[in-house]
Amino acid sequence: MNSFGRFFRVHIFGESHGEGTGICIDGCPEGIPLSLDDFTADLNRRKSGARGTTPRIEADMPEILSGVYRDCTTGAPITILFRNENTRSSDYGRFMAVPRPGHADFSGYKKFNGFNDPRGGGHFSGRITLGIVAAGVVAKKIISPVNIEAVLAKVGGSEDIQAKIEEVLAENDSVGGLIRCRISGLPAGTGNPFFDSVESVLSHILFSIPGVKGVEFGAGFDAANMKGSEHNDSFVSPEGETLTNNAGGINGGISNGNDITVNIAVKPTSSIGREQKTFNFETREMDVLKAGGRHDACIALRIPVIVEAASAIALADLLFAKK
Repeated sequence: MNSFGRFFRVHIFGESHGEGTGICIDGCPEGIPLSLDDFTADLNRRKSGARGTTPRIEADMPEILSGVYRDCTTGAPITILFRNENTRSSDYGRFMAVPRPGHADFSGYKKFNGFNDPRGGGHFSGRITLGIVAAGVVAKKIISPVNIEAVLAKVGGSEDIQAKIEEVLAENDSVGGLIRCRISGLPAGTGNPFFDSVESVLSHILFSIPGVKGVEFGAGFDAANMKGSEHNDSFVSPEGETLTNNAGGINGGISNGNDITVNIAVKPTSSIGREQKTFNFETREMDVLKAGGRHDACIALRIPVIVEAASAIALADLLFAKK
């Protein structure tokens, strides 16, 4: 559904071109310092405006409706709203008849029997991640001194990110990217075997970020090509430090005290300016679609901060479960 977590629980709401979007955070302890200024840095990292991102510019000013009093959390649910102001819904009228290849236009229509809001992608839009970033600001305070850092490592397989962006812009196309995330300082013993393993919980929320198609820990898929003598991480200290980190800081679903390393694969943006031949569900014939509107050429450019926020939410829930 639209909720995540058991002890630190978040619930997202809104659509891309509706009145607004936001999040409700339940389970946040009382007494945590929290002001509007705390949100600025991470919200700015998610904003558009850089080369290769959408020209849609929003203020993204958070409105805290509940759960904070005199710049401290009260222990009640925290509700944060972001109003939509710069919408251009007419750009999306054709996508009901001719769904964008690779997008949720068709699957969303089938899921909600045509009652879903298609404007700007509706509830499937990356704009909904605003609330995740806001909740991540709160979660980062809770899990401190655990530190999370995510960076965009490659775009379209290239480390020359800007050159690849210019290439796809010239072609009216889009491109995916690879994000590397490192979590340091998580105490050993966090997580559970099987269904609530650290990998399971982190993957659950990371795959909820629009556009994420792959998540791997440590050596990841390369582990399938390794021998045990190559993959095993030998211990080198009484604290459990290991010589290598092919396990990505997790054994048996439980953190081992080493850094947790995660790679996240982000697909290319579905909405592109190139002509694509696809099916028209009104005429029942093949048609040519050239997506209009304002879209990112590479959504991965804005996702590292969302990865950090989502990871912080998951870890806050795991740490509360441990207590």
